[in-house]
Amino acid sequence: MKVVILCGGQGTRLKEETEFKPKPLVEIGGMPILWHIMKIYAHFGYREFILPLGYKGDMIKEFFIDFKWKANDFTYNLQTKSIEVMENHKNENWTIHFVDTGLEAGTAQRLFRIKSLLEKEDTFMLTYGDGIADINLKELLDFHKKQKTIATIIGINVRSRYGILETKGTKVLDFIEKPFDKELVNGGFMVFNKDVLNYLTDENMMLEEAEKGLLPKLAQLSQVSVYHHKGFWACMDTYRDYLKLNEEWKNKATWKIWDK
Repeated sequence: MKVVILCGGQGTRLKEETEFKPKPLVEIGGMPILWHIMKIYAHFGYREFILPLGYKGDMIKEFFIDFKWKANDFTYNLQTKSIEVMENHKNENWTIHFVDTGLEAGTAQRLFRIKSLLEKEDTFMLTYGDGIADINLKELLDFHKKQKTIATIIGINVRSRYGILETKGTKVLDFIEKPFDKELVNGGFMVFNKDVLNYLTDENMMLEEAEKGLLPKLAQLSQVSVYHHKGFWACMDTYRDYLKLNEEWKNKATWKIWDK
């Protein structure tokens, strides 16, 4: 099964890092978040990836072309110019399709521009290049098949950035530290049937844009299911997220399911 990872955006809210590199190459623990995402999928046996590229896409190509020496320690002989890799990271058994989908394309438009790579797939997975989770992708796929809808997304409860006050009248009864919102938001890990290709055009359309987006259109047709993921989920959207995820990598890295 093919996995699409959207890698074309400019990541403007993480300008401290994305001024110099595309967001999928921003590092957690010395490796790009894109690598972390791919490790999650590969853990469940999904090892064929399509990367729709845009902003600084050549840097993503270069990272994987040079992956063997970038991801491992190695010995270099200056005279013979030979490289002996010490294999800290095993050479990943991945197949990666790199597709330039344009600098300004919307996320659904990028999907349209890789349509030829998906036409023989009954089902494929899709996610964004900045989100990680400890999600069981096999369970997500099984859930999707039972729903018989064109699309399945994961729903997550996001923790508020702020503490809230529990009050009675003008009195404060308690301070509640950063609770989880009751409402679900799309966590970005998605499964699509090939029928979705019939709804794509080369217009500058987003996946989630209100009213005009692909997913809202499918939802109006009762063709979107939601799988409630109650485990770990995080998105690297801001520099604060970047610092937090790197700190978590040092301590527990809940999403590192490939080592469990």
